[in-house]
Amino acid sequence: MKRPSWDQYFMDITRLVATRSSCLRRQVGAVLVKDRNILATGYNGVPTGITHCEAAGCLRERLGVPSGERHELCRGLHAEQNAIIQAAKHGTNIDGATLYCNTMPCIICTKMIINAGIIRVIYGEGYADELAREMIAEANIEVVHFSAQDKGETP
Repeated sequence: MKRPSWDQYFMDITRLVATRSSCLRRQVGAVLVKDRNILATGYNGVPTGITHCEAAGCLRERLGVPSGERHELCRGLHAEQNAIIQAAKHGTNIDGATLYCNTMPCIICTKMIINAGIIRVIYGEGYADELAREMIAEANIEVVHFSAQDKGETP
């Protein structure tokens, strides 16, 4: 039996982490890795102690806001944001880390990724955010699209 690649292994973990999501629209997981060690994980959902969207309802859904727009109308944080916050909360240095995520980061997450010193992003699904793609490229962060069949390929 062939062992999965490290990228496959960490992408599998993002999908497992995503199952913790409390978002009604999309389940996203993120894993920060350095030297094959998991530094932090995150999933999309509301801040600690805040009523989950299942009980409060989804404002974005009620207003018909399309995916990728008006992030400020969401009660939750993105998986990438939560992974970065968890690392900071626990005093974990993520400079030089790789972010694995089952979706391509949005512009808000991209700006945090750049300033956090993350040097590589490996993602599963695309995300409709052209500005995020432009800025992550300008910051010279390696971006790899990891397909389901995969080996991981640079777009």
